[in-house]
Amino acid sequence: MNSESVDLIATDPPFNKGRDFHATPDSLASGASFQDRWSWDRDVHEEWVDKIKDDFPKLMEAIESARYANSDAMGAYICFMAVRLLEMKRILKKSGSIYLHCDTTASHYLKAIMDAIFGKDSFRNEITWRRDDVVRGAKKNSSQWPKCHDNILFYTKSNKRKKEWQFDILMKQLTEEQIKRYRYTDENGRKYRTSDLGDYSKKSIEELREQGLIHVSKNGVESKKYFLDEARGTPYSDIWTDIQGFGVRSQAQEVTGFRTQKPLCLYERIIKVSTKEGDMVLDPFAGCATTCVAAERLKRQWVGIDIWDRAKDVVIERLEEERLIVPERTRRTRRNRQQFLFTEDMYFTSEPPVRTDEGEEAVPFLKTKLKVDEPKGPKMSRLKMVEYLLDQQGYKCQGCDREFDDPRYLELDHNTPRSDGGLNHISNRILLCGPCNKLKSNILTLSGLRKENKKLGYMKKT
Repeated sequence: MNSESVDLIATDPPFNKGRDFHATPDSLASGASFQDRWSWDRDVHEEWVDKIKDDFPKLMEAIESARYANSDAMGAYICFMAVRLLEMKRILKKSGSIYLHCDTTASHYLKAIMDAIFGKDSFRNEITWRRDDVVRGAKKNSSQWPKCHDNILFYTKSNKRKKEWQFDILMKQLTEEQIKRYRYTDENGRKYRTSDLGDYSKKSIEELREQGLIHVSKNGVESKKYFLDEARGTPYSDIWTDIQGFGVRSQAQEVTGFRTQKPLCLYERIIKVSTKEGDMVLDPFAGCATTCVAAERLKRQWVGIDIWDRAKDVVIERLEEERLIVPERTRRTRRNRQQFLFTEDMYFTSEPPVRTDEGEEAVPFLKTKLKVDEPKGPKMSRLKMVEYLLDQQGYKCQGCDREFDDPRYLELDHNTPRSDGGLNHISNRILLCGPCNKLKSNILTLSGLRKENKKLGYMKKT
């Protein structure tokens, strides 16, 4: 997908639960399944690790901390998510937002990599969604507190210093108890409540009196009127307790049989707050299409991605059940022209779309000023590059010419920085000791490093 083409990503990826999920038989999602088990050897590609070590060293530290603090499986899952989140950031507009659904299995590790990718100043909230059905099914003899909530990590592309993201605060409806407080009715039939005038000045009170906003009690005490039809309620916080989850035995019409399905109203809330009508919403782990259906209900454009071969059919069936789609253009009338989506208005492909931008890397500082084609021939992994350079040059730093008795003192780096047009190829790789590598990161070129080392007296006569 093109860079900066999406307004909102709202997605519910695998959680790393360590088990397999299958849809219930004879359901809309029958046949859907996915394996939520992870292995560093099986699921992590060598080129992922090479790229992250080269271009995102802080991100690699976050991945390795998950691997070593928890397990190889957790490290593999976090690495899998990291390479995808890098691309999610790339395709988000500067005003875009991302909501990542997870639970306590990996939420803290996911937050660490999102801080590394989006920046800690782009973190907005960790939303807690309470699912009551889990509490009701808790065992009385459990040895721990019942688990009854999921986490949703909310980040934005821009940070606090440059607030560009879309966010319309959502207000709760008034409760019956709150409505009862509006016990007075004016001559126009409008219900209102009163509040003490407190620190209002005489001038302000006169202005309220002219506007008809002063209530006078039987005892002659004046107070200010607050009308029920103008009441906004209280804003939602980052703890959501008013949306019910799906129990295993739930017979709700919305249920598709997909074991990890989430309620439509949950994702409608996210889409309402963080987008406007016509904005583009993406779910790269679309599953049973909850985000897609919610976006269509709210008149947003949407894209769903999933590896399940029946994902397209489920999207269409769910939209038909919601009466948001009609299968044939002949059913169009003037009356329903703007109310329905038609099957021919949806585009489906099993091939990656062709990008029409310049195909930049995932983050701005990796954009090359001069585009240079890679030399022909097989590409080397980092490990093979190190082995090749050690065989050619021995255990010698190419910056200060010092020789070492252990190759672990040497670090693989670029000769010419990629941001200045350097190649990500063995012809542009060198081995440097730790001090030279740090010094070169400030000087940017190997020639500059050699001049600096000579000035400091580190270079040997050759």
